[in-house]
Amino acid sequence: MKSPASRFYLWVVAAIILGGVVGHFFPDFGVKLKPLGDGFISLIKMLIGPIIFLTVVLGIAGVADVKKVGRVGAKAILYFEVVSTFALVIGLMVVNTLKPGAGFNANVADLDPKKVAEAIGYAHKAEEQSTVDFLLHIIPKTFTDAFTGEGSLLQVLLLAVLFGFALLHMGKAGEKVMDLFETLSKAFFGIMSMVMKLAPIGAGAAMAFTIGKFGIESLGPLLKLMGSFYLTCALFVLIVLGAIARLTGFSILRFIRYIRDELLLVLGTSSSESALVPLMRKLERLGCSKPVVGLVVPSGYSFNLDGTNIYLTMAAIFVAQALNVELTLTQEITLLAVAMLTSKGASGVTGAGFITLAATLTVVPAVPVAGLALILGIDRFMSEARALTNLIGNGVATVVVARWENELDRDKLNHELINPPSALDLDAELPSDHHGPLSDKAA
Repeated sequence: MKSPASRFYLWVVAAIILGGVVGHFFPDFGVKLKPLGDGFISLIKMLIGPIIFLTVVLGIAGVADVKKVGRVGAKAILYFEVVSTFALVIGLMVVNTLKPGAGFNANVADLDPKKVAEAIGYAHKAEEQSTVDFLLHIIPKTFTDAFTGEGSLLQVLLLAVLFGFALLHMGKAGEKVMDLFETLSKAFFGIMSMVMKLAPIGAGAAMAFTIGKFGIESLGPLLKLMGSFYLTCALFVLIVLGAIARLTGFSILRFIRYIRDELLLVLGTSSSESALVPLMRKLERLGCSKPVVGLVVPSGYSFNLDGTNIYLTMAAIFVAQALNVELTLTQEITLLAVAMLTSKGASGVTGAGFITLAATLTVVPAVPVAGLALILGIDRFMSEARALTNLIGNGVATVVVARWENELDRDKLNHELINPPSALDLDAELPSDHHGPLSDKAA
């Protein structure tokens, strides 16, 4: 007899398949289902800010040694930068080897004027946000602004870090606040548990809209770019992340199976944010300590966007190839360097993926920004692979940093990977040190 967790997993799979069928055979009706998908994602986003804030505050305030917080953060940033560079380089190598844009022979003058105008609009948005603007955007105008629709995850992280350090220095005087935050955290996780029960509806409706709106058959020659991009993401996950996982002591394939429910949720909604909180709970059950999970996962959503990095390089080179623009090695390296910077702001801007691509492309004047209109129609389909790769990358990063900090329970890791629980079962029992400080025990 199947467990409730297994049945729920099958419901999510069935909903995504049904959504694809509805979108394909009844496109008009599929498009009308968009509010259901949007509503589900809005419910998730509504809870992400408070949950991340409480998790990070409790994680920092529960650490006895302030230096450990800085050490975990430094190790995470170092890991993010190294692995992100690998993602950019792999994207560059594959797109130059397969040349998906070769033979496209596109002309900017022949492109759809509406799509060109929309692409140029994204470029203008990219130009409006300078490096200084990005840094200033991390600071919310008021405490509550970070939790509104205009706020960003980076703003929430900044407030959480400051609040956590303040409680840490208060000692016993901050214990009452900690107790309150413990209770609030349980309440918000309880709300998230209720919301996640709507996952089949949200994922199915979002898939129906995507297929109904864009249609698989309308993709035409752009399928080569999509295929190259999905292939590159798969190679990155299996080879780069697979090697990292093996060095850390676990199998990447078992890890992917362990977070399969989150991956299905992301596949249906095209949003990695929808699986952020369930992923954090899963990683705690996997044996990673609460503070490490609370610090690495949220920061990874802003700084460890492996799928986005691959997309930036491949899409930019594809546009150049499609327009028959020959780029020099210097120009390609310049694109690589700029992509490393622009990708860091991807989570803080509306229309993030396409805006950061426009910002990256503007550094090479030889490639018209209007050429982005070529891939505007398939960006939604590629966003799914971006989100899936980002999610897997952040999960692996958390396990790695936990291992570096000797905060990984290897016995629990091996047991959970062999006997994976339901990713969407947020009411499952958590480790006994759920809000405890970082341990000094070796894994």
